[in-house]
Amino acid sequence: MLGVIILAVIGALLVVVLALWLFGERWRLLRRSTRRMVREGGFGLNAWHGYVYGRWTNQYVNLLIQSSPLTPTRLGTRSARWLSDHYHGKVLTQEHAEAIIDSKKDIPLQDLEQIIPYPTARNLVLKGPPDVAVYECACRHARAEHCQPTRVCMVIGQPFVDFILEHNPQSSRRLTQAEALELLHAEHERGHVHSAWFKDALLNRFYAICNCCKCCCGGIEAMMKYGIPMMASSGYVADVEQDLCNLCGACVDACPFSALSADDTRLARSWELCMGCGVCVEKCPTDAMTLVREEKKGIPLDVRVLA
Repeated sequence: MLGVIILAVIGALLVVVLALWLFGERWRLLRRSTRRMVREGGFGLNAWHGYVYGRWTNQYVNLLIQSSPLTPTRLGTRSARWLSDHYHGKVLTQEHAEAIIDSKKDIPLQDLEQIIPYPTARNLVLKGPPDVAVYECACRHARAEHCQPTRVCMVIGQPFVDFILEHNPQSSRRLTQAEALELLHAEHERGHVHSAWFKDALLNRFYAICNCCKCCCGGIEAMMKYGIPMMASSGYVADVEQDLCNLCGACVDACPFSALSADDTRLARSWELCMGCGVCVEKCPTDAMTLVREEKKGIPLDVRVLA
């Protein structure tokens, strides 16, 4: 049912846009950012899916989270896997998230097969330093009770930044590099997860850094509640120095992926559940937690080695 609704909406928009193209002096009635998206993505159905997603992000995500939750029972196992293949995130450490914003070099189109373990939507194109815009987090917007602040999703690079700014002027604004880095730091201190997001409908590549909270994020919910692999590990795992740990439980409460547990004598970490986000490191009052590289968890998305 969900797929039929989305296809119907996309089909109707496609008819409107084609009418503008044929009868509206071609491009003149289309916004500049839309014209650029079409130039890069073509007139295929996927391109207009991207238009719907970018133009009405809140409504799109609300439909997925509230009206038709992404459960394997509803979607079917194969469809659930298809969803994660075509729309997924890569957990970033604080350092690697900042490196994307602070990049000075161009990063060309390339297939990140070893970094993003999905068959689609895993390319990265950035012109350094990248353009950045911040706008409303659709996941938080979809919840009756949600975390604050809500304007924490960062769109990265062109043509996405201009598209969001032009089509969502009331809920978005351009950020300087310094403002973007400050936002990342503030969200890290709040215990939120940095993640790079890729979507096939948005030119099959990286388009945003989200700052995800475990109570609102649809991607984390899909993973933790329904077992849909929407996010890939950062390539790190948390490590605890037991002698420094005072078993206060701050890291256990903060962990977005329920990877930590404690009894009266010891803190334990689940290797399978840990995504290497570093939230526990930020929340530990005794500096007992660190992130360590784990090759079996994949390769980190570090643009400094890609440029």
